[in-house]
Amino acid sequence: MNQSTTTSLPIGVLVGDGIGPEIVPAAMAVADAAARLEELTLDRVELPFGRGAIDTHGDPVPESTLRALDDLDLWVLGPHDSASYPAEHRRRTPGAVIRTRFGLFANLRPAQAFPGVRATTPDIDVLIVRENTEGLYADRNMYAGSGEFMPTPDVALAVGLITRAASERIARVACAAARDRRGHLTIVHKANVLTLTTGLFRDVCREVAAEYPDLVVDEQHVDAMAAHLVRRPGDFDVVVTENLFGDVLSDLAAELAGSLGIAASVNCSDAKVMAQAAHGAAPDIAGRGIANPVAMMLSVAMAFRRHGTIREDTAEVATGGRIEAAVADTLAASTATADLGGTASCAEFTDAVLARLADG
Repeated sequence: MNQSTTTSLPIGVLVGDGIGPEIVPAAMAVADAAARLEELTLDRVELPFGRGAIDTHGDPVPESTLRALDDLDLWVLGPHDSASYPAEHRRRTPGAVIRTRFGLFANLRPAQAFPGVRATTPDIDVLIVRENTEGLYADRNMYAGSGEFMPTPDVALAVGLITRAASERIARVACAAARDRRGHLTIVHKANVLTLTTGLFRDVCREVAAEYPDLVVDEQHVDAMAAHLVRRPGDFDVVVTENLFGDVLSDLAAELAGSLGIAASVNCSDAKVMAQAAHGAAPDIAGRGIANPVAMMLSVAMAFRRHGTIREDTAEVATGGRIEAAVADTLAASTATADLGGTASCAEFTDAVLARLADG
């Protein structure tokens, strides 16, 4: 059993909308059980967020929630269904508000096929490192206002932003990740068309990667990369790319691995880590007990691993590893929710994972 200098770990919990009230408690139950095995106690700080916070605080991300997160380095964010919010609360998504406030510049999205889960590409095991603050997304590229605007009712424009500083920052995260995995980094861009913007991103990533001579480094245009992920995913290890490309490629990779329902994701800075499953709120199945909690569980596991690595806390890292192993073993035993071809409810799957943890 690993020992830690920390016996109590504060963790923010923002349940969110749709299936959030089902999958976030499931993930936290598993996290609690895994943490206890490492003599680590989770001190949950539950915070208003999403549609419920609009009803109680007049804002999906109340200032009181943001102030509480100022004092936390680790939190779990449930899905949000901002499309269903009243019009006055749709200006920026809740996730964008939090990412911007806390400078969560790196979005790490692994895609791995699991035994027991039918995958389109069974040999996929890739980590997509997505720059999370710039690019073409309108909620991430302006100091004030939006990156989209309409000079006339019939013309819509968008501003894409790429900077040397942000590109260098994400390239270092990707290089470090590749060094910890299989030593292969692929830079994805579209510099043959977006010459100045994604060309700058490519060039800066090349410069940073040159500082890591132990890595194998190559590059792909984003359209070619999408085809290669389908045809030969096993040839790729860590992929670094800008915001929009990373969003599209990571969703594709998740489906190739089996389902968005198993797609883990963390958003992080150099100090703060937020677990956030890659999928949405799925309001059409909310409250029916059939939601798949795997992505949320694995996102929490990733968050423990990364936060523990930042703090050099072996108990946190080991907690993340225990969660990942218990989830993988449960899937391998053919226990799965309906979206993965199984019959387990969200609660039944969670109980099966907890049983794996109890067995050590």
